[in-house]
Amino acid sequence: MTAADIPQVYAIDHEAFPAESLFRPYSSYARELENSMAHYIVGCVPSTQRMRRMGQPWFRRLLSRQYLEEHAGAYRSDDFLLGFAGFWIMLDEAHVIAIAVREPCRRQGIGQGLLVSILDLAAKLHVRVVTLEVREGNKSAQAMYLRHGFYIAGRRPRYYSDNQEDAVLMTIDDIHCDECVERLRRLRAETLRNGWLAHPPLVPDSEWLAGS
Repeated sequence: MTAADIPQVYAIDHEAFPAESLFRPYSSYARELENSMAHYIVGCVPSTQRMRRMGQPWFRRLLSRQYLEEHAGAYRSDDFLLGFAGFWIMLDEAHVIAIAVREPCRRQGIGQGLLVSILDLAAKLHVRVVTLEVREGNKSAQAMYLRHGFYIAGRRPRYYSDNQEDAVLMTIDDIHCDECVERLRRLRAETLRNGWLAHPPLVPDSEWLAGS
């Protein structure tokens, strides 16, 4: 994520999490970019200009931290963001702050691609534990996290202020254990093999984009 992405990240955040948006003040997103503990990625449909500059298919680079670091400045405000994901690192723990996809672009595997990407990045940053909270009623998200190696570690009663819903705390205890390493390798390959990031995602029409 770069400064040019902030307007779209702000919109996606508030659409996906209307009751508990990450950083309601717009200026807070810029501060996150300066936060050494914070790590954010975006999934996007890149502009034609950026595609020419890259010279290679964009989807094959989403999982490469080195590529993101080397080409961070290549993200332009005319790229269309599909979603974003981020986590904070505290000691040896990565706490997932959010995984969010635009509503019209959901159910295309983009969320899983973002999740695999941040797990891969967390592992490369040498953290051991990965944690997150998810609403008790969000069973589909819980199922996705369970499939990626998380387990239910506990609950936070009345965690969400809008409706007092409990949060389910989910954890991976050691992302570097043999089982987790093999699972991440398999999921990374599956993400690309199934074409979830290897084809042009369905995006809204130009009228919807103009109003976003």
